[in-house]
Amino acid sequence: HSASLGRRALARSIEVSMAVRTVFGALLAAGLHGAAEAAEMRTSLNPVRKVVNMLQAMQKKVEAEGEAEKELYDKFMCWCKTGDSDLSESIANANDKAPAVTAAIEAGEGKLAQAKEDLKSAQVERAAAKEAMAAATAVREKEAAAFAAEEAEAKTNIAAMQKAITAISNGMSGGFLQTRAAPVLRSLVQRSDDMDDADRQTLLSFLGGAAGYAPASGQIVGILKQLHETMSKSLADATADEEAAVKSFKELIAAKTKEVEALTAAVEAKTTLIGELGVKLVQMKEDLDDTQKGLLADKKFLKELETSCKTKTAEWDERSKTRAEELVALADTIKVLNDDDALDLFKKTLPSAGSSFIQLSMTAADMRKRALAAIRAAHKRGGMHTHRAGLNFLVLALSGRKALTQGGFDKVIKMCDDMVATLKMEQQDDDDKKEYCASQFDQADDSKKALERKIAEHRNEIATAKEAIATMTEEIAALTSGIKELDKSVAEATEQRKSENAEYKDLMKSDTAAKEVLGFAKNRLQKFYNPKLYKAAPKRELSEEGRIEASLSGTEPPTTAPGGIANTGIEASFLQISRVAPPPPPETFGPYSKKSEESNGVTEMIDLLIKDLDKEMTEAEAEEKEGQKDYETMMKESAEKRKTDSRSLSERESAKADVEAALQKQTEAKDAAKKELAATMKFIASLHSECDWILKYYDVRKEARSGDIDSVKKAKDILAGADYSLVQTRAHRFLRRGLA
Repeated sequence: HSASLGRRALARSIEVSMAVRTVFGALLAAGLHGAAEAAEMRTSLNPVRKVVNMLQAMQKKVEAEGEAEKELYDKFMCWCKTGDSDLSESIANANDKAPAVTAAIEAGEGKLAQAKEDLKSAQVERAAAKEAMAAATAVREKEAAAFAAEEAEAKTNIAAMQKAITAISNGMSGGFLQTRAAPVLRSLVQRSDDMDDADRQTLLSFLGGAAGYAPASGQIVGILKQLHETMSKSLADATADEEAAVKSFKELIAAKTKEVEALTAAVEAKTTLIGELGVKLVQMKEDLDDTQKGLLADKKFLKELETSCKTKTAEWDERSKTRAEELVALADTIKVLNDDDALDLFKKTLPSAGSSFIQLSMTAADMRKRALAAIRAAHKRGGMHTHRAGLNFLVLALSGRKALTQGGFDKVIKMCDDMVATLKMEQQDDDDKKEYCASQFDQADDSKKALERKIAEHRNEIATAKEAIATMTEEIAALTSGIKELDKSVAEATEQRKSENAEYKDLMKSDTAAKEVLGFAKNRLQKFYNPKLYKAAPKRELSEEGRIEASLSGTEPPTTAPGGIANTGIEASFLQISRVAPPPPPETFGPYSKKSEESNGVTEMIDLLIKDLDKEMTEAEAEEKEGQKDYETMMKESAEKRKTDSRSLSERESAKADVEAALQKQTEAKDAAKKELAATMKFIASLHSECDWILKYYDVRKEARSGDIDSVKKAKDILAGADYSLVQTRAHRFLRRGLA
């Protein structure tokens, strides 16, 4: 824009300078002609020589003006060629750049589309991998549940067979049939597909306690051992299969986890790439738009430049032709007047040196009137500059009579020179003001555009920060909710663990009490039926007070009734005993006989019950240890997860605080930029109020001021011609004819 203004200002200055020189030459010629008509000339020795000298001076002036204008024209044409070359190069560069940028935009859009497709594919694959992990986990849980059920059933069946084998081997088959293991074994035999029908029938007959059945303990034990071995092998195979399935599941989960992590990294990378490509595409499109706009502007200015240069060339040709004709006319006139024959003729016809050459009727008052008329004409034309007062002073100076009586027009001529200098100074001030305004407008416009771009960037940063804050707020809420849910789950698991532990303690206490009761009952039977196997109760140890009392009285203190179940001393606070009304009294007994054989069966049954209690307590202890181990593992993992989530929450909150601080900073920067933009707009408005008037009326003021200068110069020339003198009044008509 500044270069365009510079080129146009140079073109206008050349035109004005050429016009001023032409007008000045015409005014000077008119002034000389008026002086020849108005001045009162005195005689000289060679009056024709003065005319020739004047014509030669005019000839030199025209030639000098021609050289000066030729120099200006050459500069203008150089500017035309340089501007044409620069614009052509700029247009060529733009024509080359636009397709390249367009191709880059198309390639970028292709990359962006591919990146989006890759992102979508990675997201789909990641979702599929997660679904596969979830499906595999569900299948594994079902298989694990099925194996646990199968394992529990197999262990129960194997334990029942082991009890049966032990009981039969020890000759206590009758006692075994009274245990809870007998129905379990019966159900197993009925459902087993790995037995012969004969063996199944034999076992069922044994387990059913059929009348008249004589058990063959060796055959039964053999069948049971074979079945025990088959089931143990089946359990071992199932356990191996389960372990292999668990291993395969872990390997699958590990592989899928790595795949998900890799796909997540790919998603993040593609997301970043999409953002970068989007920014580059916007920048390239803006560059393409700027290039296309600049190309259109350069083409338009090039067309205007070509038109202006062609017009200026035509004008120069016309001026050169006119100047050449003027020089030819002057040369022909000088040649005529300098001809030897003409000089001889002038000597014969023109008066002597002492006679008057031209007696003019115009006096100094007439010259004053003509000069005054020229200045008043300039005053009437008016103009947009302020120095009308100077013209008024010239009018007053020429209007008074003192101008005719006080030594001619020297003072008025000096006023004319001062007026011309003042007008030129005013014009220079206007030129400087115009240049200042153009420069300030350019700088203010550049500052305005830069601030608008800065505000737009701040807005984009603010939008990005708000979006990031919203995302982090959601993440913080999710983490906070997850921590609360984790704490809730941990509390529930802790309560469950406490409940399970309390149940375990109750079970162990109850089973221990039951074992003690059974042991007490067995020992009581042994005391009657097998005294050798009876175990006497441990001797009661006296306390310190009891020993002191015994030493004083000589007898032990009385023994307190043990209480508890049947006064055995065994507490039954955890046993629920239901009492029923006794049956009617039976018939009276016959002769007494010990039931030693029956007592053996009862003892064996008690032993089986004690073993069942031991087994139950062992299983309960194992389950308690496993539950406690699982609980501790869960608590450890929960603590680690809570620590990780808390750290992530702290990081998110810190990052959110940082983004909020950046948002505040961007908001303040945007507000500051807005204020600066408002100040810039205010400055531009002040520039308009200061410069619009001078820019609008610059040409009018310059033209009016130029007219004033020309008028003042013309008046000066008229007044300066008052001292010109020629010779011989009779030659006046001849001179007029020669000049014409």
